[in-house]
Amino acid sequence: MTDNMTIRVFLADDHPLMRVGLRLSLEHIEGIEIIGEASDGYSAVSKIQNDPPDVAMLDYDMPGLSGVGAIRVLRKSYPSMTILVLSSYSDDNYISQAMQAGANGYVLKGIGSDDLAQLIKSFYSGASVMSPYLVNLTAGHDDRQTLTDGNDPPLLTRREKEVLQYIVEGKSSKGISTQLFVSPETVKSHLKNIYRKLEVKNRVEAAMVATQKNLFPKSGF
Repeated sequence: MTDNMTIRVFLADDHPLMRVGLRLSLEHIEGIEIIGEASDGYSAVSKIQNDPPDVAMLDYDMPGLSGVGAIRVLRKSYPSMTILVLSSYSDDNYISQAMQAGANGYVLKGIGSDDLAQLIKSFYSGASVMSPYLVNLTAGHDDRQTLTDGNDPPLLTRREKEVLQYIVEGKSSKGISTQLFVSPETVKSHLKNIYRKLEVKNRVEAAMVATQKNLFPKSGF
């Protein structure tokens, strides 16, 4: 991300005060533009489809369609969109559901506006992200959930599955970065996480495990 680039952000939260507070806090920060808001999952999906943002921030618990449900819908059409869950819950089950749906990050609502802005910029640029208010889903929030036993498939994020699919197809890191519109460093980070979760050391072993465990049945993802 260049210094003069503006990140277009969409906010979805069913609490008006929370949503307004987020907008007022973020809209004055250089490099961030709030392009839309929604109070429920269905309207969030509809508005995002009409004008896709760079980053979508979705509350976990919303009426109608939940944040996790919205992520599942959006991921089908926008595999490269940065989606962050904003939640009051730090429960492992919530985090795991968000990860499986395809969220890039899970942020606790106690975070300050400056820290949140930095997280948004870091996630969008593919930079390393560190925060006490963040569960980084791309890195796997709990090693106990990556591999359960020899018969169960590893718990990979949607983006990790995409990268692994390209590995199986024989694409280079540069080719994968071009295909997914991310930096080579981001691809390297995903590869590191994939190797750790699959308990392998290289691409060949990763491809073999993916085939043996049938990680891409029918649809591929």
